[in-house]
Amino acid sequence: MADRDACGGVVPVYHDAEMTFGIGAGHMADFAILRRKMVDNQLRTSNVTDRRVLAAMGDVPRERFVPDGRRELAYADLAHPLGGGRALGAPAPFAKLLQLAEIAPGDRILDVGAGTGYSTAVLSRLGGQATALEPDAQLAAAARDNLASLGVTNAAVIEAGLDGAVLEPRSFDVIIVDGALESEPAGLLRLLADGGRLVTLLRRGPAASARIYQRRGDDIGERSEFNTTLPPLAAERASDAFVF
Repeated sequence: MADRDACGGVVPVYHDAEMTFGIGAGHMADFAILRRKMVDNQLRTSNVTDRRVLAAMGDVPRERFVPDGRRELAYADLAHPLGGGRALGAPAPFAKLLQLAEIAPGDRILDVGAGTGYSTAVLSRLGGQATALEPDAQLAAAARDNLASLGVTNAAVIEAGLDGAVLEPRSFDVIIVDGALESEPAGLLRLLADGGRLVTLLRRGPAASARIYQRRGDDIGERSEFNTTLPPLAAERASDAFVF
């Protein structure tokens, strides 16, 4: 939800966790304060200006999606290991990818490497229907439980390979890859609908460059935008070449 400022612009409203998600009062209410500080001190200072992205990440209780022993650090500027070599990345790089994707309210979104479901919960607030791909059975089950506990009804978690081979071609307006890849996301590009955008990070040694791919008919354009970092994602490669 949002209010309008004196100039008619939309201003994100940050809800207390217990009001938005039915979390009890007391200690958990502290997370609402930490969430707002994350938005103000990490996202805004990283040039994240999209008000819908700020509002969505200001709403979703990130502490629900990290291991129990790390909940106090849920809003710190760091990644959280989820097991099996997987991790939930720091907030700002993720927010910058979302902003780059320019997600519209009715967009069909694919979330690649959903982990415990945090990224899917955020995406469900930005687009129409969100589909999450997660090959790890335990993480996929955790993602389903977490999304259900928050009352998310416009998202589905599919336990399948990260190459998206089980999905229909050209069926998504936006694809978000939740981690840094070592090579071009060839298998995923076939899933883009006309006008669709795929955003990801490509690793080049210790650094990673944010890339956006966009389909125009049978052609796919690509450009680099900024350097940042997210934990590596061992996505399955269907091919070393673009697949249309």
